[in-house]
Amino acid sequence: MTTKTYLELSQDDGGAHKFYEVVVDGTTVSVRYGRIGAAGQTQVSSFATEEKARAAAAKKIGEKVRKGYAPAVQGQRAARSVTRRQVVSAPSTARAVAPVLWRFRTGSSAFGIHVDDDHCWVGNQSGDVYTLSHGGEVRARFNLPDGVKCLVADDFWIYAGCDDGKVYDLSSKLPFAAYDIAADVDIFWLDIHEGVLNVADRAGRLTVIDHEDEHQWARRSEGEHAWMVRADDKAVYHGHQRGVTAYAPDGGGELWHTPTQGGVLFGWQEDTAVYAGTAHRKVQRLAKADGRVEAVYACDSAVYSCATSPGGRFVFAGDAASSVYCFDADGTRLWKLGTGGGSALSMQYRDERLYLVTTDGSLACVDASEAAIAAAQEGTVPEARDVKLAAALPTYEPATTTEAVVSVAAAPAGSVVVECVQESGRVRVRVVSDGYEPSWNVQFPRAIREPGTRYAVDALHAAAGGFYRVRGDIRRLQ
Repeated sequence: MTTKTYLELSQDDGGAHKFYEVVVDGTTVSVRYGRIGAAGQTQVSSFATEEKARAAAAKKIGEKVRKGYAPAVQGQRAARSVTRRQVVSAPSTARAVAPVLWRFRTGSSAFGIHVDDDHCWVGNQSGDVYTLSHGGEVRARFNLPDGVKCLVADDFWIYAGCDDGKVYDLSSKLPFAAYDIAADVDIFWLDIHEGVLNVADRAGRLTVIDHEDEHQWARRSEGEHAWMVRADDKAVYHGHQRGVTAYAPDGGGELWHTPTQGGVLFGWQEDTAVYAGTAHRKVQRLAKADGRVEAVYACDSAVYSCATSPGGRFVFAGDAASSVYCFDADGTRLWKLGTGGGSALSMQYRDERLYLVTTDGSLACVDASEAAIAAAQEGTVPEARDVKLAAALPTYEPATTTEAVVSVAAAPAGSVVVECVQESGRVRVRVVSDGYEPSWNVQFPRAIREPGTRYAVDALHAAAGGFYRVRGDIRRLQ
């Protein structure tokens, strides 16, 4: 006999809005949970007898009821709306326009950007993530289920924070959901350091989740609308309406708090400092050690984004009036130019080029060399090349079942074999191949975990927290 119990927890103050469903079918217990209105995440466990399966299900249900969940009818409560960042972009007051080399229009408002040795990445609110060459050739497209809030890098790995409540690993051809954030967290921004996820949200909370998607700690800062989170070995730096607060990465104890001149709208970091772009027309550089304000970079409108050249030699900022600025490290303004395409919502500097994603949904590449800027200030700029999509553009979507993964009869030469194992009601992934620590877990897509299933991965890298991270493609062994 099959039984199903469906529970919901929904708070009127904008807090939790999630469901929990338990299905018992013989000796199998299926648990599905997530945001109300979403498909959610499913975990399946098997037991020796039907009695043990029913007992395990009753225990899970009891735990949720004690936390405030109550029986409900699925579909009666609507999904809670996700915050879409609404921004105002006025025309630039700059006398000249920046020397844009090329521009790629993504088709929707864009926030996420990352530039590495090989690619430029841009993600938009339609759920599209594109990779381009530094010269502006579109190479691939990832199609995610909902809008992309931000793109972040953690060493080799590239992650997209998505409005469906998941964080997707885009480091290989097969994107997968690496983290499933709690259903009551409305993501504003995120950062990942050594596999640990740090999430800033609408309520001004900071939530920290480990590589196994398990909650570590959370803190609520003094202000709401937390658009900034950056992390390193020593602290997590959380920017919100009341300033920037630094927390210890192990346990979340407050290290320091610094009020800023206006709410924080964006954040950047270098080795010894964090940079907070504020609504009060300034970027403030704060010392990581104690939060002391080391320098102030004054703009003419609210600062939507900021970035630096290596080591903070130059500081760049994008404002609400479609202008982009460059400052010397001490705060001296060197130049101000119009973007030619809306306000910059994110930016990154690399090799004398400044990459911007703007309110019109474009990724623009600006020549930030001294000669090009000097010519632009005199009114001479190159004709920006309008980048087009290739006719046969490779498109990749997240894997949701084991069938979506390529199957092979044998592990390719040089690959590493891992296996899904059942442990304490959860499916973990461990290394089978020789030369690795067999007790360490492997960070692995939850959607394709099945007890007893083996996979071959291109490579594994040890993380500081005592676990392995997958690098490259994943293949299912038949």
